[in-house]
Amino acid sequence: MKQLLKFLSLMLIAGTVVLASCSKNDNPADNDLFAGTYKGNVSYHGDKDVTNSNGSVFVTKVGDRYDFKFSDNIPTISNVQISKGDQGYIGTVNGYTGFIRFNANNLNIAVAKDGNTWSADCNR
Repeated sequence: MKQLLKFLSLMLIAGTVVLASCSKNDNPADNDLFAGTYKGNVSYHGDKDVTNSNGSVFVTKVGDRYDFKFSDNIPTISNVQISKGDQGYIGTVNGYTGFIRFNANNLNIAVAKDGNTWSADCNR
C-alpha cells in the first residue's frame, strides 16, 4: 500500500509539472513534453459520423510521439511520430495518411486510416 501511495504521489506531481509548464504560447514542435487543448470544428466519418463546430482536440506529446484525443467520443489518433521541430506532416505515418499541421495557436487535421477519416480546424 505504501508503494502504491508513493507511485500515485509521483504521478500526480509529474502530471502537475507537465500541465503547468505548457502555456498557450508553447509550440508543441519545440518541446519534448506538451499537453494542450485546441477548440473548434472537429469531425469523424467511419463506423459513426460525428461533426461538431464546438469540439476540441487534446494534444499530448512525449518525445516525438503525439496523441490527438477528440471530444464527442471520436476515436483518438494515437502514436503518431513527428520529429522534433517539425510542425506536422504530410504523407503516411503509422498508417495515418493525410496531413496534421500545428503550432502554438492552430491545429489542422485531415487524415484517413482503415476507411475512417478525421478532420479538425481548431485554435488555442
